Amino acid sequence: MRVIEVISDEGHVATLRGIAEQHVIVDIWVGHSDEDGRCSTRMLVRPHNQQAILDALQSLISATVNTRVVILPVEATLPRLEEITSEEEKSRSITRSREELYEKIVSGAKLDNNFIYMVIMSTIVAAIGLLEDNVAVVIGAMVIAPLLGPNMALAFATTLGEGKLLWSAFKSNISGLLLALGLSIIIGLIWPLNFDSQELMARTDVGFDGIVLALVSGAAAVLSLTAGLSSSLVGVMVAVALLPPTATLGLMLGAGNFQHALGAGLLLAVNIVCVNFASNIVFLLKGIKPRTWYEKQKAKQSMIVFVLFWLVVLILLIAVVKVRQEFLV
Repeated sequence: MRVIEVISDEGHVATLRGIAEQHVIVDIWVGHSDEDGRCSTRMLVRPHNQQAILDALQSLISATVNTRVVILPVEATLPRLEEITSEEEKSRSITRSREELYEKIVSGAKLDNNFIYMVIMSTIVAAIGLLEDNVAVVIGAMVIAPLLGPNMALAFATTLGEGKLLWSAFKSNISGLLLALGLSIIIGLIWPLNFDSQELMARTDVGFDGIVLALVSGAAAVLSLTAGLSSSLVGVMVAVALLPPTATLGLMLGAGNFQHALGAGLLLAVNIVCVNFASNIVFLLKGIKPRTWYEKQKAKQSMIVFVLFWLVVLILLIAVVKVRQEFLV
């Protein structure tokens, strides 16, 4: 549930009431105008139709000046509202609008000092947990989950065809992975590896169960974002698929164990592809798309290209995994 507040000239109130009637909102109320002739119009809307209302309001904004739209979360409202009965609305509704998702995802994909510090801390924690075979410590690194934001941003950018966000997410992903890998290599050079560690050795190989885990992780992350749920648990799942294999790869390279490094690198590649592929598919199924016709066409092309790319790469990696398993046996 959201309150959409529109601050605009008083002359637009009739248009706003028309938008409210067209999309069957829960309630609408209009405040008094201030000295500059602007007034506040608030609409209480359900999750399933808030995106359509926002799209209509953006069309209004593009043709006017001195107008602003503010989205406010609603914890509860009385009297209670009847539940949605339409199965189509239930299946496709999302709690967060495209605009809210954009703000949330962009903030998690910024390549700033906080992101760098989080990658450094999570890599150190993961490396220690892997070397000491301490599950609790590895989970601690998973909770930090610095690679969740850039990967979600990458999938979201391809869904909307946002070139600027795509480049930003790509830079954050590459920078985060290289930083984690470089730091892990240094740790592997100075810290003797414990090859009896189950946590470490478990990430030197990849199987079909790991592929399923990465696919589920990516899908769960998007469901969490669109539903407005806490991303802590999903962050753990995504970190399972990304950060520990990166740390393992760096540790093995630092120790000069290239056979195990190859296995960890293959696991990392498989999981990155699976997370992004699953995220793209779920964004598509949840109906996340741009507003205008031109943007939709551009996003459609972007989505087709990237989904096919991830699918082809995933098939190739699965073939490599199969051949590697037969070779090792």
